Amino acid sequence: MAHPQMFDDDDPVFQRVRDLALTFPGAAMKVTHGRPAFFTTKVFAYYGGSQRIEGTWVQHEQAIMVQPDPAEREGLLADPRVWVPAYLGPSGWLGLTLDTEPDAVDWAEVAELLDASFRLTAPARLVRELTT
Repeated sequence: MAHPQMFDDDDPVFQRVRDLALTFPGAAMKVTHGRPAFFTTKVFAYYGGSQRIEGTWVQHEQAIMVQPDPAEREGLLADPRVWVPAYLGPSGWLGLTLDTEPDAVDWAEVAELLDASFRLTAPARLVRELTT
């Protein structure tokens, strides 16, 4: 049974995340489990996610889930917008809730998080393309 789509194609925050994620060498997008996933040979980011808090599922519709640079993890967890996603959290992934207004999002921060996650998951040949 296919998962229902859990995002709006017309969401301007999603569109901006998609545009940023697809600038990475070899990056593509697929919808998996109802959410956009950005990948090369492995997924480096998702748009949207969820977490379980005291037995209740909490959806984060406008958010990204990434694998952060391990040196940045503790600092990120101190940010109230950051959460540990269900399923992926035990593997080191974090979620960042984005503002619903595109103009209020710190897009440089989003780009840095996407970059770090890309560098941790992409093949070395694609990572080298970032510096050339």
